[in-house]
Amino acid sequence: MGHAVGEVLGLAAGVAVSPLPIVAIILLLATGRGRLNGALFAVGWLLGLALLGAIMLAVGGPGGASTNKHPATWVGALKLALGVLLVLFAVRQWRRRPTDPAQARLPKWMAAIDRFTPRKVFGLGLLLSAANAKNAPLTLAAGASISSAGIPVPEQIGALAVFVVIASLGVLAPLVVFLFMGERAERILGSWRDWAAQHNAALMAVLFFVLGLKLLGDGIGILAS
Repeated sequence: MGHAVGEVLGLAAGVAVSPLPIVAIILLLATGRGRLNGALFAVGWLLGLALLGAIMLAVGGPGGASTNKHPATWVGALKLALGVLLVLFAVRQWRRRPTDPAQARLPKWMAAIDRFTPRKVFGLGLLLSAANAKNAPLTLAAGASISSAGIPVPEQIGALAVFVVIASLGVLAPLVVFLFMGERAERILGSWRDWAAQHNAALMAVLFFVLGLKLLGDGIGILAS
């Protein structure tokens, strides 16, 4: 299990650094139902990652993701494809970044986030984790790595749980600050929100590129061995 966890730590860290979801939960915490909205968003986020990872584990089992404790060829091909996808996303994100970070604009739907129903808040957490252009490929790659590690199913589940927890630290941190930092929480979360909003495009471009290269290397290594 330790080897599998080591394989996915970098991917989990990449998911954890998600500026827009962090901004979203900070905005939700500032609403009239801050505690409820923050908790629902966090649960949706955790569930989205867990479900996507579990689907990959389920596919990897019958699909023979591991052959004599060595990743199968299709695992290498999957990582290669996901790596290419992330690099392409990096180029697109870099071209779209604002030249002046102060001119960065948040998505229009965030202006109405204070009017979201609890169901929409939960769905938003689910969507931003499982259907995110960065998080979905990284979670799929993590699931493929775990399923190809040649370890028993209970240990695979344990490794996935570790991935989900680490990948959720970025979203959970604002919730923890809100619940335990009292009056200082508003100032701290406000500074986090502003920084994440201003540097989202450039940060995402760098993450896409670095993690895309990692998956490309992993995929080539598996296919070449």
